[in-house]
Amino acid sequence: MAEHPSFTLAGLLAVGGSAGYLRTRSTPSLVAGIGLGVSYAYAGYRIKQNQDYGTELAMGNSLLLLGSAVPRIMKTGGRAPVPLALGATGVLATYYYQKKVREFRYGV
Repeated sequence: MAEHPSFTLAGLLAVGGSAGYLRTRSTPSLVAGIGLGVSYAYAGYRIKQNQDYGTELAMGNSLLLLGSAVPRIMKTGGRAPVPLALGATGVLATYYYQKKVREFRYGV
């Protein structure tokens, strides 16, 4: 079940990065969206196959997503919807996957 958010984020980030590229010709949006999407998909695959470090990879991806959104939120003064959505998604995904990591490691 923990793989579903990872696969969902993989698809959303790939589509969002592609849309950002098509709208503004932003190559960094395309590379980041596709790259992070592929990494989330790989994490979801590892989680689904019950392999080691799948949830840790997903948590790292979530932290990367959050970390990339914070400067953009600050730059726009919190008025632009895309950085806010990325930040909120990063916060929720980080919270979810840190909880999963703790459950798997410590049984909490």
